[in-house]
Amino acid sequence: MASIPKPIAVVTGGAGFIGSHMTDLLLREGYQVRVIDNLSGGRESNLAHAASNPDLSLEKLDIRDLQPDHPIFRGVNEVYHFAGIGDLVPSIEQPIDYLATNVQGTVRVLEATRHGGEGSLKRFVYAASSSCYGLADTPTPETHPIRPQYPYALSKYLGELAVLHWGQVYGMPVNAMRIFNAYGPRVRTTGAYGAVFGVFFRQKLAGKPYTVVGDGTQSRDFIYVTDVAQAFYRAAQGNHPGEIYNIGAGKPQTVLHLVELLGGEVVFIPKRPGEPDCTWADTDKITRQLGWQPTVDFATGVANMLAEIDNWRDAPLWDKESIAQATATWFKYLDKP
Repeated sequence: MASIPKPIAVVTGGAGFIGSHMTDLLLREGYQVRVIDNLSGGRESNLAHAASNPDLSLEKLDIRDLQPDHPIFRGVNEVYHFAGIGDLVPSIEQPIDYLATNVQGTVRVLEATRHGGEGSLKRFVYAASSSCYGLADTPTPETHPIRPQYPYALSKYLGELAVLHWGQVYGMPVNAMRIFNAYGPRVRTTGAYGAVFGVFFRQKLAGKPYTVVGDGTQSRDFIYVTDVAQAFYRAAQGNHPGEIYNIGAGKPQTVLHLVELLGGEVVFIPKRPGEPDCTWADTDKITRQLGWQPTVDFATGVANMLAEIDNWRDAPLWDKESIAQATATWFKYLDKP
């Protein structure tokens, strides 16, 4: 008896933070997974545990160079699009790079999917960003007005519009997933000043105080990375193409609570303009339509990361002075009277 062929999934940015966890999930579910990553932010080590799996392949390619007839998309059933530039602060200085990668790059992925997945594509799932809401009312539903505050947020929202447009014009089955504050193992440790976990973990390893923005009472809707991957998978298997979903835990946590879980001293730095006091996802829609709910609570997620804290030894070590220098342009353009 002939064996049933395995479904094919393409994961762009699949060597990155969320993309590598998405790859893990798909391999467990019996997929043939084709990863695209230029390794500017992703790491091959994020896939090392699965490197010997014959169902996994890695194509080192920048999505800005992707051609519509690229063979990696031939016969594809599902596409999970995570590739892009994710650092917030540098987007002020490099808006062309952000728009070129997060918008035009997304269009190139859409076109390769449209050509390669003709007759086979089941779903295209896009990693959108909750930053599109800007300084939002909370809890924030998907119907909230769009108010991007900086070029990263704009680029991710324009990418989302392109995805929905390809669904409208070309009939592609698409979903956009507005991720709130994802965290977990393999979170990026690039040279750019960015995610609080990478900053704090490196400071903890060095015995330095945590650089807390503002007074630390600002809260973020932290969502564990494996829960994010599961939400994307549920979207691909669901019967609701064309929909936008929030992905968050729905339980905002303060930065001071994170410090409490990590343990250590703090030093306070100026609050950044254009950033909300609270992010809080209204997840009623994704729970109702897809049956998705987060499963990893915040304390457990932080403990999981602490168990692997040595992975952050090569992360940049930030202090008040270096952060002030890195964010000078941010304050220059966003600190409006």
